[in-house]
Amino acid sequence: MITPALTVSNYRRQRVRRRARIGIKVQDLTTACANPAPLAHNRMPLYDSIEDVWRRADVPVSSLERLAEADAFRSLDLDRRAALWAIKGLAPSVLPLFAAAERFANRIESEFNEPSFPLAPMSEGADVVEDYGTTGLTLRRHPVSFLRDALTRRGVIACADLTRTRDGQRVRLGGLVLMRQRPGTAKGVMFMTIEDETGIANLIFWKDRIEAQRPIVIAAGMIGVTGILQCEGEVIHVIAKEVEDLTPLLARVGQAGMARQERAAGNERTIAVKARDFR
Repeated sequence: MITPALTVSNYRRQRVRRRARIGIKVQDLTTACANPAPLAHNRMPLYDSIEDVWRRADVPVSSLERLAEADAFRSLDLDRRAALWAIKGLAPSVLPLFAAAERFANRIESEFNEPSFPLAPMSEGADVVEDYGTTGLTLRRHPVSFLRDALTRRGVIACADLTRTRDGQRVRLGGLVLMRQRPGTAKGVMFMTIEDETGIANLIFWKDRIEAQRPIVIAAGMIGVTGILQCEGEVIHVIAKEVEDLTPLLARVGQAGMARQERAAGNERTIAVKARDFR
């Protein structure tokens, strides 16, 4: 997977040789922009600045802000903070003088030149949180990797460690909830898949365990589970015995790498995990 980039991305994802590039169809973009498709690179010649995008694509500033939050301006050598700062300097409307300049010179001239000041880069954890908030995924470090030390102190092992664990042993896992499935033919049994930075683990919840801790099992975005490992050939799963809601830990991801002053400001966002639920 390759990150979205306004100067090369399509509206939706696209194949690039043997990889896929995320498109610019980020969350809430269609709400802010009635027709975001012209932003895609295959609809217009390449852009050379945010102001160039704003004037030629004729999109609201709010749409540019969503793209900046999705880190889509890296191809213009602008990270999230630099792109948002540049967008703040856009004028509220295109003045007639510049409209004329576009017609005759087919280029954009900045309204005024300001000295550039380097902005402090976002922390890696903050970038991951913003990725999830805009595209629903990240190509950076897995969120759970930022929490590994805290999980280890709780006795939580990595999903990859299950392959080196004996059948019937009691284990404790933690991860993001990817999928819940509760087939009508399974007599109330639920199957769940969780994920950490090392891989996935498949969990089985009997009906009595679901009823005992239903709010966590049904709604938590990140869970910790204690259970019994069962190995049948290459098939590995854990029978859940105890469940803990670890979703509050996700607030720490955005704080990773932040200076103390930034953490004290309390402006960090958290990751909203959207699991897929099946019947």
